Amino acid sequence: MSPESVREIEAPPAGEELHLPGPSVVPLLNATGIALALVGLTLSWWLVGGGALLFLVTAAVWIRHTIRDIDELPLEH
Repeated sequence: MSPESVREIEAPPAGEELHLPGPSVVPLLNATGIALALVGLTLSWWLVGGGALLFLVTAAVWIRHTIRDIDELPLEH
């Protein structure tokens, strides 16, 4: 190939855009809830209840955020 023909070849179009969720503290709180519930099994039922409640609330928030992110994606995605 000559240098002129190399310059004429265009790069293929960019592929699909990568979507990443924004930073969030929800996964950390979710894991904390599980840890509190598990530790509470040996220490106190109050910790089990608090940890389970924290886990359930953060799981619901995390799911709601994921659904919102999916709804914002373009239709062809």
